Amino acid sequence: MAKKIVNVLKLNLPAGSATPAPPVGPILGQAGINMMDFIKQYNDKTVDKRGQIIPAEITVYQDRSFSFILKLPPVSAMIKQTLKLKKASQKPGRESAGKLSMDQVTAIAKEKMADLNTDNLEAAKKTVVGAARSMGIEVV
Repeated sequence: MAKKIVNVLKLNLPAGSATPAPPVGPILGQAGINMMDFIKQYNDKTVDKRGQIIPAEITVYQDRSFSFILKLPPVSAMIKQTLKLKKASQKPGRESAGKLSMDQVTAIAKEKMADLNTDNLEAAKKTVVGAARSMGIEVV
């Protein structure tokens, strides 16, 4: 018999270096999960991706056990990594934080496709362009 799912949590955590500090601790605590157990497993699985934000989707079961899957970094994080930016523009639309080529947009869209709710490359590219625009990055 399958275990009964009581909750699904989504957390964006620093790969290989997650800690029980807020907001992680309180969220996991409310869900009744063994926090250190999750953090240890997450850090072990993401140690090779240090420096990135790797989202985790945690499924909590009635017996307080859990399972989780890792997702790809958010599009904004992938754009910042591609352009080697520390942060996006503080005033998108008025201040440019950099330029993203269509080739870079296509590469990010292809990599992120598994997590997007489309299998159409053009739609995925529009998602990346939209994220870039909201970060104050020009697409050329």
